[in-house]
Amino acid sequence: MMTNNLPDLVIAALEDAKGTDIHVLDVRNLTSMTDFMILVSGSSDRQLRALAEHVIERAKHAGYPPLGMEGEHEGEWVLVDLGDVIVHIMLPRVREFYQLERLWSAPPAATMDDREAAVAQHYR
Repeated sequence: MMTNNLPDLVIAALEDAKGTDIHVLDVRNLTSMTDFMILVSGSSDRQLRALAEHVIERAKHAGYPPLGMEGEHEGEWVLVDLGDVIVHIMLPRVREFYQLERLWSAPPAATMDDREAAVAQHYR
């Protein structure tokens, strides 16, 4: 299923290249740096590079040139920056260690106004 929606395009490319445990994080309300982060696991450094290359190839073909790629030489975590979508391609042990799903799914810290309102509510 191919659409013009960039996250869908990335997911399809990752599935085609046999990426596992694909997880999409909508981070539009958490950061201005990107709209979506897509995390995927690969079984080897070779597969991580193949997943990244496949995503880049599909994105370019659809008119989404990548802004950059990092980590392809280290082989444990490859990042593909497509602007509105950042793809984290990781070995399972690295993914478990960094737990990006938990980090980016956590509710934002309360603002001072929220804390002040909570304190005022407590003393009413």
